[in-house]
Amino acid sequence: MAAQNLYILHIQAHGLLRGQNLELGRDADTGGQTKYVLELAQAQAKSPQVQQVDIITRQITDPRVSVDYSQAIETFAPKGRIVRLPFGPKRYLRKELLWPHLYTFADAILQYLAQQKRTPTWIQAHYADAGQVGSLLSRWLNVPLIFTGHSLGRIKLKKLLEQDWPLEEIEAQFNIQQRIDAEEMTLTHADWIVASTQQEVDEQYRVYDRYNPERMLVIPPGVDTDRFCFQPLGDRGTVLQQELARFLRDPNKPQILCLCRPAPRKNVPALVRAFGEHPWLREKANLVLVLGSRQDINQMDRGSRQVFQEIFALVDRYDLYGSVAYPKQHQADDVPEFYRLASHSGGVFVNPALTEPFGLTILEAGSCGVPVVATHDGGPQEILKNCDFGTLVDVSRPANIAPALATLLSDRDLWQRYHQNGIEKVPQYYAWDQHVNTLFERMETVALPRHRAVSFVRSRKRLIDAKRLVISDIDNTLLGDRQGLEELMTYLDQYRDHFAFGIATGRRLESAQEILKEWGVPSPNFWVTSVGSEIHYGTDAEPDISWENHINRNWNPQRIRAVMAQLPFLELQPEEDQTPFKVSFFVRDRHDTVLREVRQHLRQHRLRLKSIYSHQEFLDILPLAASKGDAIRHLSLRWRIPLDNILVAGDSGNDEEMLKGHNLGVVVGNYSPELESLRNYERVYFAQGHYANGILEALKHYHFFEAIA
Repeated sequence: MAAQNLYILHIQAHGLLRGQNLELGRDADTGGQTKYVLELAQAQAKSPQVQQVDIITRQITDPRVSVDYSQAIETFAPKGRIVRLPFGPKRYLRKELLWPHLYTFADAILQYLAQQKRTPTWIQAHYADAGQVGSLLSRWLNVPLIFTGHSLGRIKLKKLLEQDWPLEEIEAQFNIQQRIDAEEMTLTHADWIVASTQQEVDEQYRVYDRYNPERMLVIPPGVDTDRFCFQPLGDRGTVLQQELARFLRDPNKPQILCLCRPAPRKNVPALVRAFGEHPWLREKANLVLVLGSRQDINQMDRGSRQVFQEIFALVDRYDLYGSVAYPKQHQADDVPEFYRLASHSGGVFVNPALTEPFGLTILEAGSCGVPVVATHDGGPQEILKNCDFGTLVDVSRPANIAPALATLLSDRDLWQRYHQNGIEKVPQYYAWDQHVNTLFERMETVALPRHRAVSFVRSRKRLIDAKRLVISDIDNTLLGDRQGLEELMTYLDQYRDHFAFGIATGRRLESAQEILKEWGVPSPNFWVTSVGSEIHYGTDAEPDISWENHINRNWNPQRIRAVMAQLPFLELQPEEDQTPFKVSFFVRDRHDTVLREVRQHLRQHRLRLKSIYSHQEFLDILPLAASKGDAIRHLSLRWRIPLDNILVAGDSGNDEEMLKGHNLGVVVGNYSPELESLRNYERVYFAQGHYANGILEALKHYHFFEAIA
């Protein structure tokens, strides 16, 4: 029996998405994936199985972009909403600059769901940044995750290196290694990875360490054939025809249409060069370049600016004035009319991209009756194999493009066959209803609903009616200065009726109890021990069974020990330092790449686990869903205490996850170098005071208890 009352949560991080008039091609963040997400969500919202579809994205308040992107809630369908949550700066940031803020985004989504008192049936994450956020939420909520990469970092890196980009420049502009790491992490967590073509699976996802063919799902996207269809020109089409005529000496010639973002990988200058060097094409056709909307190219990102500068230089070199149109502005609703203009002119659509994961514009063109010439890289291979409405070429050499265009424009029988095939076959093979039905069928094979580690329903037993939590690591954070500890305890005692105190440590429970007793610290209200793999409550240390059930998935400590024994720089710690959900090692050979080598080794053995390196000496392997940061979010959800009201203190690498995010973090003055990367996090305070002195300093800095004083 099909699942009913589905609540589907899409995550798309960058924020330039709205329910009407998408700004496609505005910049590198407004390409085909934006349209894919919206149209998929619209199709899902039409299903009788679905109760609600939410697209969660970033709220942007910036005069440089439309005020639409600051609207908190936008309805795009009777059962569909765009929910915009603020994180990071209010201004627009390109997606490569969002990485430091993604943990805060995940926490914001968590708080939104808590306020809604609702858990999604599953999460669908789009692109690497949303994949990272979706992985966190999937862990915290124990709900399935579907990932769609749209484009992949390893493939982008390969193409840029082939174009002789220096690696340092690639990293500086695209944060490519962080993107690849996020993709690897997401492939670890995802229940299904949706690809548009088998080629995408075989040639792109396969190069990742965490690639697992059993979790790959090939479902092509659909085309909105109500919009993208062959029909007479409308009023808007006539207006666009007049707009193009401003550029063209003879507007009645067949059009060679290219419609894409002005991104370097789209390879548009090669098309202009091919057109300019082919006398027959210049005589018989016009070239129409619809490359997004622009105001001042000097204000565009560097890649887009370079593309336009190269195009303008080529137009001048080959004296193409009167033969090339490059309109400055267009609306989303103009796109079908551009295709129809090309079709009615007897023209051709061309996709010259160096790499094309799918090729949605090819489908749109075909559905509107425009034959295509397309790159032989990626998705176009399968599209044209299925529907036969165009020709594939190796676009890496401009000389290959022009003959293919000339053949289609001169052979009217071939043109007519491709014209008819596109109109008839695209709707047969590429429909959103088919995509949604296939996805729903596959999701029924995943246990829905899973055991929820946390319920948003109010527990009968609140954690001492706490309004706030103060949580500290033990060694070198809470403990280290007896006088500072005494001053902190005295300060906290003033507010004892309004907050709960807990510790979060790498120590075992018994060891934590002993050291706190030795230092005279009263028993905490809760204990997060063994690097977040165990939670206990009160003086009796009552275990949190729901947490154990949550993290137990795919946990096999015997296999972990065997696999990690292959790394010569690791030494297993004594048995008394091992716990049921933590395998611990000493790092004998300290070097900068310890963590990267460990994670790569785990990926190669298809172990979906978490590794934490601390004090440049200790390595802990934990269940994927376990860490001190994950445990704190479990406590926040279970006891319904907002992350804004939680202060966390730490000093080393195994504290990193719990310090960043929407909770308030404090790094004490005697911190380890691993935490230096947190200086750019807006909700992490680096204290001057060492040990407990730093915690007290942070409590006063944040005015943590002022609202309840």
